[in-house]
Amino acid sequence: MSENFTLTLRALRVNKKMTQKQTASELGINLNTWQNWETAKTFPSVPDIEKNRRIFSCLL
Repeated sequence: MSENFTLTLRALRVNKKMTQKQTASELGINLNTWQNWETAKTFPSVPDIEKNRRIFSCLL
């Protein structure tokens, strides 16, 4: 499951033509936090998932 989740986060970001830094900035989080989510080292909280959903206009 975590592999699919990280692939989805990366794919969403790349499809929006955003860098990791741009994505983190738009979400109001630290770059390292985004990188950890993308590599499944940590996972976003429910409010952070909601922010992702709004930015990427999708259901996660």
